[in-house]
Amino acid sequence: MDDPLLVLLHSPLTGVRAWEPTAEALRSLGHVVALPDLAPAFAHEGPYHPAVAAETAAALVEYAAHESAVLVAHSGAGELVPAIAEAVPRASAAVFVDALLPHPGHAWFATATAELGDHLRQVAVDGVLPKWSDWFPPEAIEGLLPDDEEREIFIAGLPRIPLAYFEEIAPEAPNWPPGPCAYLRLSEAYNGEAAKAVELGWPVTELPTDHLAIVTQPEKTARILSALIREIA
Repeated sequence: MDDPLLVLLHSPLTGVRAWEPTAEALRSLGHVVALPDLAPAFAHEGPYHPAVAAETAAALVEYAAHESAVLVAHSGAGELVPAIAEAVPRASAAVFVDALLPHPGHAWFATATAELGDHLRQVAVDGVLPKWSDWFPPEAIEGLLPDDEEREIFIAGLPRIPLAYFEEIAPEAPNWPPGPCAYLRLSEAYNGEAAKAVELGWPVTELPTDHLAIVTQPEKTARILSALIREIA
């Protein structure tokens, strides 16, 4: 098949539901979309990067007819892309959507502020963090998802992730990147990552909304992603 398979990778913190609205919008534009659930990789002890990669590869078996794939990572899924690309040899490109860029050889905590790191270590219970929505005051998630029903459904689907994942050193990635990459910035919080993408010579597009535009503005997000993917893949 000429068109690549789009593999939408959700942040470990938001769960697979976060991508569902944009996945439907991309399908309506004619794309074939896979939406692997990465949550099972965090149900056991680490290392977590190879476990996520194995879950993704297993989920793509049913899409064997597609010779190439584009990995599309949101938020914290960005750091998992090198391990996933290693496990999915047909991955020929990657798009980062308001996402962390890969940081082989470093833990997630190295990308966060000292204040956030200290806070997360304090709120973990038996080595497991509370839901992402509980990391911040209630008004923060209400601002991102003002619709009560939409917010309730989203929060219900949020997983609880082991603290050990954030302490795990991302594996080295000698074959990274697998091909051309691009970046879509949604929120000001990811200005720094978008700037790094510019320095790397990647196409960078902005949709000035917020971090959860993949939930609340799926059609706009899908159109921009479709254009980016066709440009690099």
